Amino acid sequence: MAATENMGGPATVSYAGPSIVHQQHTYGHVLCCLCGTSIMSNPSNMCVNCIRSQVDITAPIQKQVSILWCKECNRYLQPPKNWVRAELESKELLTFCVKRTKGLQKVKLVDAGFIWTEPHSRRLKTKLTVQSEVFNGAILQQTFVVEYVVETHMCPDCSKAAANPNTWTAVVQVRQHTEHKRTFMFLEQVILKYGAAANCINIKDIHEGVDFYFSKRSHGQRFLDFLQGVVPMRYRTDKQLVSHNEQNATYNYKYTFSVEIVPICKDDLIFLPSKVSSSMGHLGPLVLCTRAMNTLHFMEPYTMRSTQVEAPVFWRAPYRALLNSRHLVEYMVLDIETTGQTAANGKLELADAQVARVADFGSNDTTYHVRTHLGHLLNPGDTALGYDLTRANFVEDELEAFLQKGGSLPDVVLVRKSYEERRRKRHVKGQGRSWKLKRMTIDSDDAMQLKKGQQAQADRRQQDLERFMQELEEDPEMRSKVALYKDSAHKPAPAQDVDAMTEGDDEDDLPEIPLEELLDDMNALQLGENAQERHSDEDESMDG
Repeated sequence: MAATENMGGPATVSYAGPSIVHQQHTYGHVLCCLCGTSIMSNPSNMCVNCIRSQVDITAPIQKQVSILWCKECNRYLQPPKNWVRAELESKELLTFCVKRTKGLQKVKLVDAGFIWTEPHSRRLKTKLTVQSEVFNGAILQQTFVVEYVVETHMCPDCSKAAANPNTWTAVVQVRQHTEHKRTFMFLEQVILKYGAAANCINIKDIHEGVDFYFSKRSHGQRFLDFLQGVVPMRYRTDKQLVSHNEQNATYNYKYTFSVEIVPICKDDLIFLPSKVSSSMGHLGPLVLCTRAMNTLHFMEPYTMRSTQVEAPVFWRAPYRALLNSRHLVEYMVLDIETTGQTAANGKLELADAQVARVADFGSNDTTYHVRTHLGHLLNPGDTALGYDLTRANFVEDELEAFLQKGGSLPDVVLVRKSYEERRRKRHVKGQGRSWKLKRMTIDSDDAMQLKKGQQAQADRRQQDLERFMQELEEDPEMRSKVALYKDSAHKPAPAQDVDAMTEGDDEDDLPEIPLEELLDDMNALQLGENAQERHSDEDESMDG
């Protein structure tokens, strides 16, 4: 306490408490070790100008880059073989250019932008700002310009569209001497799934086969190797001299790969020659072809013994089908009794059945007793498709010799269960397929033939396509080889209508493809996005 005297007035008392002192932080200044300029202390003891003169963080960064641009579709090549679409001075193009610049991984990119250039100059310039650590923790920031040289290069899609189909170097001629083209439909779907015909410049559909044209011999050879892993076949190679230069001894050839697919298809009935049957352990001699992929699968329908035949083994002693799927007859199952014998991990079961031709109902009471491998599928009242051997005419020397030696053939051979009536009912009720197949762009030589009145050929092809789609629904293993897509045009029936249609009906066992096995059609999605973009552009122009 301190007392003070006030002259001429009473004394006052004041209290002196503790005082607060604010300390000011001051930064030490040092002289730059190179130029002597007074600067604040930093880990390098150098001014900014001296650091920039000593260190260039943009040195390892590429300053000039060449990019490939397709003028037909306005797309840029993203190595190794992806083509991206981007407009000038867009975010997509800026991202593409920054990714094409080598050396940016060693620095931190702070800012990027385009510098205006003439559109016809074939030059793109970007202004990049980067940061990097130098001299014991000092951060240096620099701005520089990268120039991109735009070089024209036609993308594979545009090159294929602009190519002359007559200027081919190699052709793969695929043939199969059968009455239908279901094998080629399966082959088409496998080719589309794996993109095997990406280098093909033209595809032509002709009688009993398809021709694939290529601009290089190596492309045709690669396609031939792909076919060998898909279908049982044999081939031969020929070449024809087109031109040659005597001065430098160069020759130009056109190469032809002739491919012949085994003339055996699924559901065909085959009578094996005696030597072939003996080599297979006396199988048959009457067998069914249950699968025709890269190998043939034969099965004896009344004992369920089976074997596989490779293509080279088949071509040593070739034979043809006794009856094919066009000769199938519909039968009604009157009674069936299983024997308990199974095969193929329980997928097949041997049974004794009593059947009658559906066409004979109302005209006669003829019935047939048959042993079949379809005991796991058939029930009394079902229909099945099979071969009627009692009314078939055969011209086969091996078969005649077999019959003369005392051999006998069954009256009926059942092949598969029939769902025709169920499918017809669903079609009448308006329930279509929820999936679809993609098709290749094929030039057909049958246009002139159709003009001449052979419309029946087009109808047969439509029937073959329908049967092929039914096989995909019935065979999961075959379905796994191809790509199936969702049909955006399909409209499922309301739940109430479905309940009403299925009530009291036996359509539960109709084979269908699960929804999880279907793929989204990306082309349809892109078309939808393009349509939305066009609508937005129209709205903007109207607002303008």
